[in-house]
Order: sequence, then structure tokens, then C-alpha cells
Amino acid sequence: MKNKILLSMICLLMVGLGIMMSITNGKRAQIQQVRKEVSQVNKQQKQVKTQVDSLQTTYNANDETAKNKLLAFAKAYYTFSSQSDYDKRFSQISDILSLSNEQRGKLFDSGLDATGGSRIDNLGLTSQYQTATSYTSDLDNQTIEALATVIVQTSGTGQKAINQTVLLYGWFDIKTQKLVSIKINTTN
Repeated sequence: MKNKILLSMICLLMVGLGIMMSITNGKRAQIQQVRKEVSQVNKQQKQVKTQVDSLQTTYNANDETAKNKLLAFAKAYYTFSSQSDYDKRFSQISDILSLSNEQRGKLFDSGLDATGGSRIDNLGLTSQYQTATSYTSDLDNQTIEALATVIVQTSGTGQKAINQTVLLYGWFDIKTQKLVSIKINTTN
């Protein structure tokens, strides 16, 4: 009888041990599966982070380019001391602009008066770019709006030079890498 009881206990222990091993193996398989899934999530996170970093780098580069091109426009546009300088402004920055003919005509007038004489030379008008601060914001996936506050020193014959604040609004096309529209608002 003792042998039967002992044998029964050993059988129960073996069955219990088998169940425990079966549960342990099941848990190990679950742990392996969770590890695989965590590894995949980590890989995906790295890919997403790389993509975000790439987009951020691209955005920051375009953002800086938009600001720099608007400031280059301001420097060329507001720096002249003669009719000859005034006439050369567009050619100095034409490679960064893609303006409509109408807008180009408004921004880059001839500087001549109704009689065909030079307003610039006759009045001794001069303009000198001093400094500027620029900002940008996205309008859509292709266009960046750039804003610059520009300080310009202007004078004329017999006039004291004065500083003038000019607000420039520029729209920069990411694909063409050019300013496609510019508006100017002058304040004193």
C-alpha cells in the first residue's frame, strides 16, 4: 500500500511538473513573441525618428533659404546712390526672383519722372540698407511666407539722412527656390 501511495504521489508530482513545464514553455514563447514585437516597434520608432529628422532638416534649410533670399532682396532693393545703381537693382537679384511682370513693374520702376528725367539724380536720392530681422512661417507644403523688418537710411539733396523702417512680405516657393511674390509696407 505504501508503494501505491508513493507511486501515486510520484505520478502526481510528475504530472504537476509536466504542467509546470508546459506553462513555463508557453510563457517563454509569449516572452519571445513580446520581445520580437518590442524589437519591431523599436525599429519603427528609429525609422520614424529618422524621417522626422530628415523633414525637420529639410524644413529648416528651406526656412533659412527663404529668410536669406528676402534679406538679399532687401539689401539690393534698398541700396542705391544714383540712377545707375537704381537701374541695376533687379539684375543683382533676378536669379532669386520669379515675380509676375506686373509685380516686377511695380517694384522696379524706371526712376524717371514724367519728363523722362531721373528723379534719383535730380533729387539726389540715396538709400542704404542698414539692418534687418526676418521671420518665417509655413503656408502650405510648397510655400513659406517670410517677413522682414528692414532699417533703411534715406536722404536727398539738402536733406538730413533719416532711418526708415520697412516691412517686407515675401512668398518663397520651395520647389523653385525663388521668391514668387513680394509686398512692401513702409512705416516711419
